[in-house]
Amino acid sequence: MRRGSARPALVAVALAAALAACSSSGGAGDDGAAAPVPSAPASATSVARSAAPAPSSPRATAAAGRTAVADWPTYHGDPQRTGVGPATPRAGAHPRAVHAVRLDGQVYASPIAFGATIVVATEANRVYALDSDGRQQWRARLGRPASRGELPCGNIDPLGITGTPVYDAATSAVLVAVELGSPVRHELVSLDAATGRVRWRHTLDLPGVETRAMQQRGALTLSGGRVWVPFGGLAGDCGGYKGRVVGIRLDGTGAPVSYTVPTGREGGIWTPPGPSVDAAGHLYVAVGNGESGRGDAYDFSDSVLELDTSARLLDSYSPSTWASDNAADLDLGSQGPALVGTRWVFSAGKSGTAYVLRQGRLGGIGGEVSHASVCRSFGGTAVVGSVVYVPCTDGVRAVAISPTGRMAVRWHAEESVSGSPVVAYGRVWSLDTDAGLLHALDPATGRTTASVRVGDVTRFATPAVHAGLLLVPTTTGLTVVSATG
Repeated sequence: MRRGSARPALVAVALAAALAACSSSGGAGDDGAAAPVPSAPASATSVARSAAPAPSSPRATAAAGRTAVADWPTYHGDPQRTGVGPATPRAGAHPRAVHAVRLDGQVYASPIAFGATIVVATEANRVYALDSDGRQQWRARLGRPASRGELPCGNIDPLGITGTPVYDAATSAVLVAVELGSPVRHELVSLDAATGRVRWRHTLDLPGVETRAMQQRGALTLSGGRVWVPFGGLAGDCGGYKGRVVGIRLDGTGAPVSYTVPTGREGGIWTPPGPSVDAAGHLYVAVGNGESGRGDAYDFSDSVLELDTSARLLDSYSPSTWASDNAADLDLGSQGPALVGTRWVFSAGKSGTAYVLRQGRLGGIGGEVSHASVCRSFGGTAVVGSVVYVPCTDGVRAVAISPTGRMAVRWHAEESVSGSPVVAYGRVWSLDTDAGLLHALDPATGRTTASVRVGDVTRFATPAVHAGLLLVPTTTGLTVVSATG
């Protein structure tokens, strides 16, 4: 995995908005701590709630010019991870931060939103439900997070909720994976979306790995009546971890199903987008470098894998250079697979080479449709029609995929704008994570049309889209940006 530093970027300039606290409204799961309070009144456009897709039937793949539903129930909005929100209201010339909500810990997970509710989870293992003005609806405390001293390595302290939760409309539940301390362990928790009450908890720890070395970082998703939870390792690649995806039934009953990368060690499924889900409900995951190298048997690392809803391996792809990629830490595990329509998969990672694969026929070893030198990519993409917006370490790129699966770079944003992008309100939105700035980019040219200071953010932070707003996770809580100004 060896993904490099993921610690929060520290910037000298703080948000001008004041952060206040007041007494809690209480409720199930409440721990008595002060409730978060917004810094300023909102001026956001209201959008009526739209029904989310059924958990076993992923939303149809986004097409150019589509109008997305108002809900943003998962990482980048839908099971395909398209990152596309509504086209209206159109972004104004001067979008602005309207609230800075201080919570109890760092926020690595992307916010999710449904109806009039925004859900934010912190590394302190607390989950908050807020309205669009930043006022608390409920909160749940889910146990003490693991401290750095309890872990063999890592760079998040404490380590609690890191992967983006998912909302299931069919059961009105928020599903969240927590890391707990004393002893270190991982659990899936189902919360009532209206009250925050814990409905059930289920262990995520299965035999065959060193539990303390496993980290749950990728976003959760729904498919086939299960919630799917990916695992990789800690920063530093220590201990006996292996990439794994665990599926738990949505009612919390029965035995889990799982797929573990058949490598001696490593092969993490860690990238923040987690699995992408196609129209058949199959999961596509990116796998990091494994233990095998030159002269060793292939171990399905440095790969894109397709799994069915019983966690069975259906298909795989690895570059012909997989063994040398593993040795040099140049694997595909750093970027989530981008589903382009119903035909292509776009995959890039640490080497700078991008690949186009066929959905349902990934190509085995070296069987890509095309490859090209594009960029080193970390995080989640956005996809509109045949164009993929790629989170490159030296600036977001727009990459067009032709009907024959060939790639062409349409534009390259400025170097500092490298955050996982989303598309909404007529703009591409991406963070400069070092400076704590959210940039609005012209989708035709990649030129910055406006930027908003949002505060300190983590390396893989990405905004959620809801009701004319951009919801930005920060190291102190949540910043709410009005796209219209």
